[in-house]
Amino acid sequence: QVQLVESGGGSVQAGGSLKLSCAASGYTRCTYEMNWYRQAPGKQREFVSRIEHYGTTTYADSVKGRFTISQDNAKNTVYLQMNSLKPEDTAMYYCNAWSLNCINLWGQGTQVTVSS
Repeated sequence: QVQLVESGGGSVQAGGSLKLSCAASGYTRCTYEMNWYRQAPGKQREFVSRIEHYGTTTYADSVKGRFTISQDNAKNTVYLQMNSLKPEDTAMYYCNAWSLNCINLWGQGTQVTVSS
C-alpha cells in the first residue's frame, strides 16, 4: 500500500518562493500520475498541477508560469516549486496519486500561507 507524505509548506511574503515535496512509500502495481491540489478555507479543493508517469506536465491557469512540477523517480518524490507567490495561493496543498480504477490516494496536506 502506497503512502504519501507532503512537506515544505510554510509562511512567506508575496513574491517569495516555496518548494513542496511529496514522498511516496510502499508498493503498488499501479502506474499512476501525481497531482497537486489545494484548498483554501471556505473553498472547494482545486487542481494545481499534474505530472504523468512519463513526465508530461499540466498546470492550472492560475499558476502557469509561476509553479513547476517535477519528479525524482529514484527517490519516489514529486516536487512543486512555487515562485512569485501571491496571497491567493494561500491554501492547504495536497498531493494525490491517481490511476483510473487502480489508485486514488491523498497525502495529509501541507499548509502554505502567503502574506501581502
